[in-house]
Amino acid sequence: MRVYLVIMDETPEARVALRFASRRAAKTGGTVHIIALVPKQQFVAFGGVQATIEAEAKSRAEVLVMAPAGNLFNESGRMPAISVRVGDGAKVVQEYLAEHGEVAALVLGAAAEGTPGPLVGHFAGQRAGQLPCPLMIVPGSLDDEQIDALS
Repeated sequence: MRVYLVIMDETPEARVALRFASRRAAKTGGTVHIIALVPKQQFVAFGGVQATIEAEAKSRAEVLVMAPAGNLFNESGRMPAISVRVGDGAKVVQEYLAEHGEVAALVLGAAAEGTPGPLVGHFAGQRAGQLPCPLMIVPGSLDDEQIDALS
């Protein structure tokens, strides 16, 4: 079974990547894995305060992926695998790919304007030849109809 890995955050390009991956999975009999990234906190507060900050960030990430995951389930009848990970985005993705050899493609959305985004820049740059799977970059300027036609 083909597994399409999507990284979710609050950006429009993440939504574009998820739509493409979900349509691709439906057409190929595959499934989608979603990683919700929680950035590592830059400062260290007192133990209890730090734990609360990290718990709130993790809760926000979980809420962020629940609606798209529910939509995927309604459309395909398959619930995506969801993982909430804390840390640097590129490192988290690399670790996930190392742990999950079944991932057939990493699907990222590029920003519609300006720089494509840190993950696209990282994985499409010097790391492109070192990925264990293909990298699919979906332009952020595509609308839903265009994404559906391409997938």
